[in-house]
Amino acid sequence: MRVLLVGSGGREHAIAMAIARSPKLTELFIAPGNPGTAQYGKNIDIKVDNITDLIKFAQENHVDLVIPGPELPLVKGLTDACNAVNILCAGPTQEAAQLEGSKSFTKIVCDAANIPTAQWQEFTNCDAAISYLKTQTFPIVIKADGLAAGKGVIIAADFTEAEQTVKDMLGGSAFGQAGHKVVIEEFLTGEEVSLFAFCDGETAVLIGAAQDHKRIGDDDTGPNTGGMGAVSPPPFFDKAAQEHALDLTVRPMLKEMSQRETPFRGVIFAGLMLTDKGPYLIEYNTRFGDPEAEVLLPRLQSDLLEILFNLSQGKLAQSEIKFSDQAGICIIMAAKGYPGTPTTGGVISNIEAAEALPNVKVFHAGTTMNNNELCAAGGRVLCVSVLHDDLAKAQEIAYQAVRKIEWKDGIWRNDIGNRALRK
Repeated sequence: MRVLLVGSGGREHAIAMAIARSPKLTELFIAPGNPGTAQYGKNIDIKVDNITDLIKFAQENHVDLVIPGPELPLVKGLTDACNAVNILCAGPTQEAAQLEGSKSFTKIVCDAANIPTAQWQEFTNCDAAISYLKTQTFPIVIKADGLAAGKGVIIAADFTEAEQTVKDMLGGSAFGQAGHKVVIEEFLTGEEVSLFAFCDGETAVLIGAAQDHKRIGDDDTGPNTGGMGAVSPPPFFDKAAQEHALDLTVRPMLKEMSQRETPFRGVIFAGLMLTDKGPYLIEYNTRFGDPEAEVLLPRLQSDLLEILFNLSQGKLAQSEIKFSDQAGICIIMAAKGYPGTPTTGGVISNIEAAEALPNVKVFHAGTTMNNNELCAAGGRVLCVSVLHDDLAKAQEIAYQAVRKIEWKDGIWRNDIGNRALRK
C-alpha cells in the first residue's frame, strides 16, 4: 500500500513509526515531514494546508491512502478533496471536522445528543458578551470558536480578566479570525484527561487515554502551550472507566453526526473533565493529540495501517485492535521563549545516547537539518517517550534521556507524571 501522511510534528513522527511496521506498506510519503519522519519514508515539500498540491501528488504517485495528522488540512477539506478523486482518506470530512473547527458546533451537537458538557453561550458581539459575564460566577472559561493552535482557551479568574479577554478576542486581533466568535462556559473542576477512539462513522473502538500537561511551568504554572508532556494511561482512569466515558461522550456523538448525514470517520480525541458528577466533555479534536500520540502509539501492538485503511471504508470491525498494558510517558523539550517567540537555530546532538536507554524513543516535533546538523526549528522541538511496566520507572528513564540530549536552548518541565503518580 502506498501512503501519504500529512504533517510535520511529533505526532506525525509517531504515526510514521507505527505505519512503517506494517507488512502492508510498500511506500510512505510524508508531507512535509521532518528529520525524524525521514527515517521511515520520503519527505515531500508540500505544506499541510495546500490541499490542491497534496491531491495532485497523491494522484501522480498512485497513493492508496491519505492519513491526515493535524487539524488544519481536515478543516480545510482534505478528506472531501480525496473523496472527489476516489482516494481513501483516514479522516473526517470538512463538515464533520467542525467538531474541532468550531466550539459552538460541538456544543450544539452535545446538546442534541445529551452529552454532558459545561453550560455555555456563544457571542459575536462584545457588549453582549460583557453583559453576560456580569451575571456569571468566576472563574469562567472563554474559548475562541475557531482553531487557535491549542492556545485559544482562557480561564478568567475574575470579571476584569474575563472582560479584557472578550475585548481582545471580539474587539481586537487576539487569535485572529478564530476569536471573532467566542464561547463562554462554566468552569468545571476535576481531573482533565484525553480519551481517544478509532471511529468509522457508526462504531467507536477504544484507543486509550492520556493526561496532558498543558502549562509551560512546573506545578501547572505559566501560560498554556500545545502540551509539555503526557502520561498514558492515567492510573486513576482504567479501561472500564474509559469505555463508560466513550458511552457518554463519543458514541452518542457518532449517532448524532450520522443522523445529520455527516458521519464521523477518523480518530476522535475527547477532552474530558472527570467531575464529581462523572465525565464531562470539554472539547473534541478530530485527530490524534500531540504529544498524546507519542505515548499512545508506542503502546499499539496491532497494524495501524490496516486499522486506518479499514476505518476509511467504514469497516473498522475487520481490524484487530490491541494495545500494550505498559505505562507510557513523554516529555516535551521546547525552545527558550516558548510559548511566545521561541529561540530557533540551536544545534541538537546526542539523541542516539538518549535512545540507547531502555525503551526510549525521541520524536522530532520542530527540527530541521542545517549543514548536516540537527537544529531547532520551532517551539516544541523534541518529545522523549518511554514505555515501562512501572510508571515511576518510566518517568525516571525519561528524565535520564532528556538530560543526555545536548541542546543549549532546551527547556522542559521537571514534573511530568507526578500528578498521576500521586493519584
